[in-house]
Amino acid sequence: MGNLCTCFSPKTPVKTKKPAKSLQGNSQTGPNSSNRWTRIRSTRKDTHDAMIHEQALAAAILFRQHQQQNGSDSGSFPFDRSVSLRYPNGSGSKKTQLPRSSSSRARSLTDPLLQPQQLVNRDIKLDDLETNHFVLVHGGGFGAWCWYKTIALLEEGGFKVTAIDLAGSGIDSFDTNGITSLSQYVKPLTDFLEKLADGEKTILVGHDFGGACISYAMELFPLKVSKAIFVAAAMLTNGQSTLNMFSQKAGSSDLMQQAQIFVYSNGNNHPPTAINLDKSLLRDLLFNQSPSKDVALASVSMRSIPFAPVLEKLSLSDIKYGTVRRFYIETSEDNAIPITLQESMINSSPPEKVFRLKGADHSPFFSKPQALHKLLVDISKIPST
Repeated sequence: MGNLCTCFSPKTPVKTKKPAKSLQGNSQTGPNSSNRWTRIRSTRKDTHDAMIHEQALAAAILFRQHQQQNGSDSGSFPFDRSVSLRYPNGSGSKKTQLPRSSSSRARSLTDPLLQPQQLVNRDIKLDDLETNHFVLVHGGGFGAWCWYKTIALLEEGGFKVTAIDLAGSGIDSFDTNGITSLSQYVKPLTDFLEKLADGEKTILVGHDFGGACISYAMELFPLKVSKAIFVAAAMLTNGQSTLNMFSQKAGSSDLMQQAQIFVYSNGNNHPPTAINLDKSLLRDLLFNQSPSKDVALASVSMRSIPFAPVLEKLSLSDIKYGTVRRFYIETSEDNAIPITLQESMINSSPPEKVFRLKGADHSPFFSKPQALHKLLVDISKIPST
């Protein structure tokens, strides 16, 4: 916000020059002595107008090429939400691309710039899938907002997408400090699944602590979950809590321990009610490979993590939870749930298949949105065995 003292301190007097005498009507003024400031302003204006004219002409040419290639006089360029770049008909030529967004981050080769229609197999018929409905469940402190790139890419590919705000998260108004159980925290998800029609199935996607949340929902509604995808998520075993999972690998994420700020809304003599994350450590912990604009979004959108659900042990059975097909997506540059901890969970409860996002931090929906999208679509196409 700046230094308030500076704002209210007396302003330093500024010396002003006396107005120059007008040269108009001066008999001593030569015929070539025009006002040099007027001349400079005029030159700058002409240059600026010329640049605008050239840019407008270039845009018009690109627009006309787009119309001709599509055989139509209407329409707009495909827009890739994840990087704010426009290309006519997916052309990535340096000569024709329009200016980039404010993000100066170089795109990784592991997350190539592709249009949504390129990421989804054009031969795929969504009606042939067991379900084309993705339900996205955020991690601790996040909200449905964190999936904005994934939502856009999936919807543009024809999929149905629902992003859930768990209790006390995102725009949900519940006080995080008042959440006393996992069932209470996951209620927005379980309410949604309960209202689905009989026979209607979904693909649950859980990130971070959202992994424990979708596991809880899988135990309650196994017939409404076609597949479960854990993205850098807590994939627990029966009788295990998220806290147990982290404690098994003590020291695996020292940065996480440094970032945690416990909230004691019931007093210091009682257990913590929530956990905040030190905003000065957010980038290093969660977004070490993500664009700055997404880090800024997270820094103003993240909320407290309820503490009680983290302590709660899951009750998972083979006849319910065990019947749902599980898939895991590893994130190789993760500082919150390191790859060693992810592999430990995978070995303890092996899923059907494991995928790895190279160069992805703990938030691949920001750092590797295109690659994450492709994996989600690929998993949706895996047929039943």
